[in-house]
Amino acid sequence: MANEYEEQLMALVGRIDEPDHEAMAAAEKRQEFLAKVPGSLGRLEDISVKIAGITGKVKDNDLKKQCIAIFSSDNGVVQEGVASAPQSVTFSQTINFPRRITGMSSQAKYFGIDVLDVNVGVKMDIPEALCTKDMVTEDGRIARKIVDRRLAAGTKNFVKEGESMTREEAAHAMLIGFEAADAMKKAGIELAGVGEMGIGNTTTGSIMIGAITGVSADQLVGRGGGLDDEGLAIKRKVVGDAVERVKDMDTLGKLSAAGGFDIAAMAGCYLGCAKNHMPVVIDGFISISAAVVAYEVNPMVAEYMFASHKSTEIGYVAAIEKLGLKPMFDLGMRLGEGSGCPIAFKVIEAAEGSMSLMLTLEEADINGGYLEHIKEGHFLDDLDD
Repeated sequence: MANEYEEQLMALVGRIDEPDHEAMAAAEKRQEFLAKVPGSLGRLEDISVKIAGITGKVKDNDLKKQCIAIFSSDNGVVQEGVASAPQSVTFSQTINFPRRITGMSSQAKYFGIDVLDVNVGVKMDIPEALCTKDMVTEDGRIARKIVDRRLAAGTKNFVKEGESMTREEAAHAMLIGFEAADAMKKAGIELAGVGEMGIGNTTTGSIMIGAITGVSADQLVGRGGGLDDEGLAIKRKVVGDAVERVKDMDTLGKLSAAGGFDIAAMAGCYLGCAKNHMPVVIDGFISISAAVVAYEVNPMVAEYMFASHKSTEIGYVAAIEKLGLKPMFDLGMRLGEGSGCPIAFKVIEAAEGSMSLMLTLEEADINGGYLEHIKEGHFLDDLDD
């Protein structure tokens, strides 16, 4: 029997609809007649068409008000020796996001990007003075403090206790993600990103990807933050055993059995962005594991997603293939936190800038006859001559 949180979750998921296909067709048509060789802007053209489908506007989409939602939580499975860093790092980084001194938040400060820092399950107690209950301030801005949505002091060690969390907690965590998406919408955010902080979450992320895609632990599990050979072997066994145990469960079953509060909340945020017709950027490995969870709930969510960088974690390949997306760039990044999102935001802005501000041949009073020559492939004949 579904619990109250699960019923609320399914009702919200049911409100996700298709992108605007007419706007996408019109955007494709405009790209054909912009003052350039057709296709010469490569994937920037594809991005602009996808944005049109999300917003319903062919051009003049203002995407400069941006926010990265970060969900922080600890994972009890670290007791099995699957992580190289102590859990205190989750606490330290969570309180440093609002200070704008982490890898991601320093970029956000440089570019003027908001950060929505949500504690869904950090083990250590965060001082009340650093926290708030409101995601949006009274004057309509994204909160600058840590938003307290702590469900517990981290998840349980599912290896010893049989589950990470209850099914009710999994649904509740996803609803927190929906709440974050709604808060960003309320604050006027036009382009969102999703990141995380949680020691041990490459293990839970690998399990979610493996359980949904069917890929084996050997093809999923890397060294995370820097595991030695012994730690890597332990991690692969933990992931492989968990995947086998949860693979036939439904999404909430997988999350409650071996997931994390952070991944559940991130998945909810992706779904919430889709519900709000807000373009949303995936960061790296943990971020994409949550994206795969969201996709299993409702595949339509991929129509609203953009993949930023290609993660160095080996399981990333299975996840990106499942979503049917392509990463925008490969810079050898493996930090997490949402650090790929600011860079991707600028790529998306470039795509929208060219769509909105470049003139068509007619608008620029350019004779486009030579482009017809190129479209028909006759330029190849010219090269032969």
